[in-house]
Amino acid sequence: DMQSKALNYGSHHELLELVESKLVGSNVNNVSAETLLQLEKHLETALSVTRAKKTELMLKLVENLKEKEKLLKEENQVLASQMEKNHHVGAEAEMEISPAGQISDNLPVTLPLLN
Repeated sequence: DMQSKALNYGSHHELLELVESKLVGSNVNNVSAETLLQLEKHLETALSVTRAKKTELMLKLVENLKEKEKLLKEENQVLASQMEKNHHVGAEAEMEISPAGQISDNLPVTLPLLN
């Protein structure tokens, strides 16, 4: 219904031209009540069409942002699991026991000092 009304009234530029043609050529005091009512109806319809289009665009934007949020959350979970995995691997490497029975800090094995 709104689309058919939008097609009937065209662009806002055309609507402004309609208003100007009704009002500019004559004194505002000489404009009939019916002409003013018609203009009011045209303006209300144009406003309704504009609001409907704005709402549609805003809903699409919200939907796109929700999808982007979902993708970012998934990526965040993947990165968090990778960090957790790397943390466990690093902790296991730090806790390796060297052949001498001591805990190694992943330092290269050196020969004992001679006295």
